[in-house]
Amino acid sequence: MQCSNSLRPSIPEMTQTIRTLSEHLCFGGVQRFCEHDSREIGLTMRFSVFLPPQVAQGPVPAVMYLAGLTCNEETFMVKAGSQRLAAELGLALIAPDTSPRGANVAGEADSWDFGVGAGFYLDATQAPWAKHWRMESYLLKELLPLLGAQLPIDTQRLGIFGHSMGGHGALTLALRHPGRFKSLSAFAPICAPTQCPWGRKAFSGYLGADESNWASHDATALMDAMPDAPYPGGILIDQGLADKFLAEQLHPHLFEAACASVGQPLTLRRHAGYDHGYYFIASFMADHLNHHARRLSE
Repeated sequence: MQCSNSLRPSIPEMTQTIRTLSEHLCFGGVQRFCEHDSREIGLTMRFSVFLPPQVAQGPVPAVMYLAGLTCNEETFMVKAGSQRLAAELGLALIAPDTSPRGANVAGEADSWDFGVGAGFYLDATQAPWAKHWRMESYLLKELLPLLGAQLPIDTQRLGIFGHSMGGHGALTLALRHPGRFKSLSAFAPICAPTQCPWGRKAFSGYLGADESNWASHDATALMDAMPDAPYPGGILIDQGLADKFLAEQLHPHLFEAACASVGQPLTLRRHAGYDHGYYFIASFMADHLNHHARRLSE
């Protein structure tokens, strides 16, 4: 589907670097699904982006969403119900894939919580993963600058959020790169990956057996080490109490304690009856988009 004439002049066509796989008008804006050849990953990577109608007046703030285990660049845009409010608020939405694909590394698809669909938003240091599993460098050094250069996105007004493994990614990337993201939130994040089976499996494989290297990718450990509150405007986290992964994998109470220890304002909302899936995410999406819109307008 083609863009309307009113949007087309203000939304530059992708150069040959980025290939548009599909494009759809959506709430007056444009939903795109794209791919490009990544120098950081060394493979073709896919992402999706929603541009609100306000791009007709100039660059807009953006929020990057990091999806969870087994998901891809389509999951958020299809399931979360985010575009209507994003169009009203004038927010661009960015959703990258969750890992490299097509590397043909032995064992990459043997389990659902490691390898393909499970990049954990870090740069692996261990063979054979180190060559392609470079999600942190890909997002920060390549994808965001690329989109800022080619789309009407204000890269000085960026927020980040995510779900589960992607919630871990949002928290850790925001804390590891002070000032890069002006707003931060998460849905059911893996808050202390060094203390849960998902995280220990991923970190052992990607970072090696030396656990001293793991803390720099653990949101709770990172927050504990902060000299003061990195987000004085507050962090928002929503957690369902019927989430089957809550007790063993997520540990929001540990991140809550770390925030309290450094004076970081945190709104951690616990919701009876809600599980780990996208019905939960869609139920509270508006609160998260409004949270980011407020911070990005300051």
